[in-house]
Amino acid sequence: MKRIALICSIMALVCTNISVAQVNIGESGTIKGTVFGDFYWIPMNHNSDLEGNNGFWFRRIRFTYDRELSDSFSSRLRLDMSSEGDFITNSSVVPSVKDAYLKWENDNHAVYAGITSVPTWGVVEDVWGFRALEKTPLDLQGFGSSRDFGIKVQGKVGDEQRVGYNFMLGNGNSNRNELNQGKKVMLAINYQLTENIIIEAYGDVNGQPNDRNIYTAQGFIGYQSEELNVGALYAYQFRNNTTALGDVNLNLASIFANMEMTDKITSILRIDHMFNPNPGGEGIDYLPFSNQAESTLIIAGVDIQLEENIHLIPNIESVIYGETALGTTPDTDLMPRLTLHYNF
Repeated sequence: MKRIALICSIMALVCTNISVAQVNIGESGTIKGTVFGDFYWIPMNHNSDLEGNNGFWFRRIRFTYDRELSDSFSSRLRLDMSSEGDFITNSSVVPSVKDAYLKWENDNHAVYAGITSVPTWGVVEDVWGFRALEKTPLDLQGFGSSRDFGIKVQGKVGDEQRVGYNFMLGNGNSNRNELNQGKKVMLAINYQLTENIIIEAYGDVNGQPNDRNIYTAQGFIGYQSEELNVGALYAYQFRNNTTALGDVNLNLASIFANMEMTDKITSILRIDHMFNPNPGGEGIDYLPFSNQAESTLIIAGVDIQLEENIHLIPNIESVIYGETALGTTPDTDLMPRLTLHYNF
């Protein structure tokens, strides 16, 4: 009887300690998530094999755990998963590590160590505001990855804190392991012209084996307010000796706007133009592009806020192509979608 009582006391003590640990985690950290996906239909496509395809998919399921370790240090662990977007693979949704970093910060500056977001399109994505609808232009066209493993320093300088900087030294291999001796150096400088207008210049050098380095530059101007967001960018990427035909030059321009029509409804329009065929176009998830001709992407939609953190976005994506080197024109891509986006 005494032995049973002792076992019960130990179990009660262990359970109490577990409960306290769980409470402490809850008090010190936060768990949040975001989910978005679509019902899509492909009535027209440059690839006839995709015509008529339709279905449901998740383009993002994300869980984030943030924890403050002290007044200066914090950490983040983020898991990300999605349905396959290549129209071929039939597999279950598998999570991967999207962020895993330690952060130090004071009033104006911050240092990140680990897997974290890159400086490439952070400001652009803030002004665009509809990642659930589509990636930013450089992200969509594969000009870089949204994450890298390395060290990042960012902050604001000047008396009025109008100048922002974002510098990162990374592996240049996204959230995967380093496989070569090269590194990727990224730097973005932005200036807050007015309360609503921001401009940014960005550049990076991604060192690759066999002198196949990749160089990227981007200029951006954005206007942001409660009722209206407008942005315009131009980007150039040089890929040194990366294909059998030698060097690749890619030029990309984009303009976008979203305007609040009512408290619950926002209209969205975006136009991207690739001045050169993208060699990796066919491998773009969820929206493969022809790699034989220049392209113009048009995105139009309406964001309907059902609740504070729940959005329904009827939208349509269309890609119009120019002539190929052989003088032919790929068929237009057309994809109507009904997108659901919610945060928790």
